Amino acid sequence: MKIVVCIKQVPDTFEVKIDPETKRIVREGVESIINPYDNYAIEEAVRIKERFGGTVTAVSMGPPQAEKALRDTIAMGADDAVLLSDRQFAGSDTLATSYILSCAIRKMGDVDVIVCGRETLDGSTGQVGPEIANHLSIPYVTYVSKITNISEGVMECTRLMEDHYEELKAGLPVLITVIKEINQPRIPSLKGMMKAKKAQINLWQCGNVEGEPRHYGQDGSPTRVVDVWTEQMQKSGRKVEGDAEELASALMSELKNLGVL
Repeated sequence: MKIVVCIKQVPDTFEVKIDPETKRIVREGVESIINPYDNYAIEEAVRIKERFGGTVTAVSMGPPQAEKALRDTIAMGADDAVLLSDRQFAGSDTLATSYILSCAIRKMGDVDVIVCGRETLDGSTGQVGPEIANHLSIPYVTYVSKITNISEGVMECTRLMEDHYEELKAGLPVLITVIKEINQPRIPSLKGMMKAKKAQINLWQCGNVEGEPRHYGQDGSPTRVVDVWTEQMQKSGRKVEGDAEELASALMSELKNLGVL
């Protein structure tokens, strides 16, 4: 069985800086980590390999520094990794990103299961996974909380809905997005870290993915960020002193002024 896990490297900070001209997140010089939800995707991909056999390939699209995230993925149990990095990919929105990833996955050939995290910390759209499946014309299941079985070309799984769980079956190949409930990511072993250190990370550029360049980067991105700003919270209040009766009277008066009473 061939398993692919899609990961992303995101800024390791809540103090995200935005380029005032491009309106993009500034990633240069910022400490980065594997997107938190992707850790659960990595763990589940490795568990599928351990339970049902096969190989796990990690794939990520990003700048050269994303190689570190892919090495961390190998340390957790992935067999190899592919980094999609090219200036033509810069500025890709979710549609362009999913297209580039789908081209790379298609080139890998005969992939059975694609695992993605629920969403990314820096975007929180949850769109890339389903869009990859759409580009590849394969079924997908979102918010997966448990994989029960994979056999005879069918995956049995449970997904979390708003107020209940659903038990589903999907034919292979299939893409799933996973939630935190599905597992507890492992701590890389010393053997895994040594393997990751020596691993060869495959670098694929524009020509390697064999897609249509008009769908890459800003040219292939219908989304346009017009402006980005930080909401300023304004707080005001006044101090009231007096005995219990005076305080109660002041509170009732204020509530009436606000239209609550």
